[in-house]
Amino acid sequence: MVLTDVHLANYRSIRSISFPVRQLSVLVGANGVGKTNLYRALELVRAAATGDFAQEIAREGGLASVMWAGERRTHEPPRLTLRVSMDSIDGEGDGPPFSYEIEPGFPSKVDAAFDLEAMVKREALTLTGRRPVALLERKGPAIWVRNHQGARIQADDVLLSSETALAGVRGYPEIDRVREAITAWRFYHGFRTDAESPLRQPARAVTAPMLDTNGANLAAVFATLRHIRQDSIDLDRAIDHAFPGAQLDVPMPERFASFAMRFADMPKRTFAANELSDGTLQFLALMGALLAYRLPPLIALNEPETSLHPDMLPALARIIARAAERTQVWIVTHSTVLAQALADETGILPRQVIRQNGGTWLEGLSPLGQFVDD
Repeated sequence: MVLTDVHLANYRSIRSISFPVRQLSVLVGANGVGKTNLYRALELVRAAATGDFAQEIAREGGLASVMWAGERRTHEPPRLTLRVSMDSIDGEGDGPPFSYEIEPGFPSKVDAAFDLEAMVKREALTLTGRRPVALLERKGPAIWVRNHQGARIQADDVLLSSETALAGVRGYPEIDRVREAITAWRFYHGFRTDAESPLRQPARAVTAPMLDTNGANLAAVFATLRHIRQDSIDLDRAIDHAFPGAQLDVPMPERFASFAMRFADMPKRTFAANELSDGTLQFLALMGALLAYRLPPLIALNEPETSLHPDMLPALARIIARAAERTQVWIVTHSTVLAQALADETGILPRQVIRQNGGTWLEGLSPLGQFVDD
């Protein structure tokens, strides 16, 4: 499934915004304009699919912390809304499009919940098109679904008000398919590079087709490419582009997988993962995320340029462009250098995140949710 559109309302600095999503989306902006909020809102949608929605809002400080804090019209209720639209691709071509929407709110007096816990007030999964069909509808505790015959029935599943129906209602093919697609999205906020970072530790010798969110299996990802798939051409080219003449050493693992680097100016010295600089390690982790054996349907990167020298950004842009040939990639960055390098590499225009009327907005976006230069 391909993410096609996003609608967000009343989330942190976002008053209300709708915009299309492409195969590669690059959002660039200064600090404080709310670009990370666009990223985090999409991450909350994934949390709704995994069943961690209330937990994620609690980690952000609770519902009161994530609600729009700007001016509202008189008697206007503070309704936080997250909605994504997706096009399904099947073996015969384009499949049916779907839309998923969730709206949390504060507990009522009858909810079995803590005072500041986020409750799911409304939730919907819709098969869109000429005649939209609601596959899942929820208002408060009542949940309705379409059965295998297409009839609208009340679901037997009993959920807490803090639990999402997308995660909790099982056994309906369309709902299961959308849940699995969104759950497969991967978000990388930047990787720890301190002495105790998972990146610096050996990884268990288990085939790793995809990088973990914290990068703990990076060595196994490299070993899978080098020894299982036996195709590390893109990986080796990326390293040579970023560090001319350098080589990534990935020995055949036994119980654990490991990696090291050899650089052109010190060809006889091998630098293990625990010896590498923060920037080098960050770059290697990004390669593990973007060049893995199997990529998730969506990769979202938040400020991937962190700790990287500006001279390395063209190499990073090339890796991102390569990954975008295999999957959707969403980039949030404050680096105009990286944004321009991506534009040079792919021809795709970066979207400038700005403040407009006190809220987060995208430059060139019309009130109808389309970019004027598309």
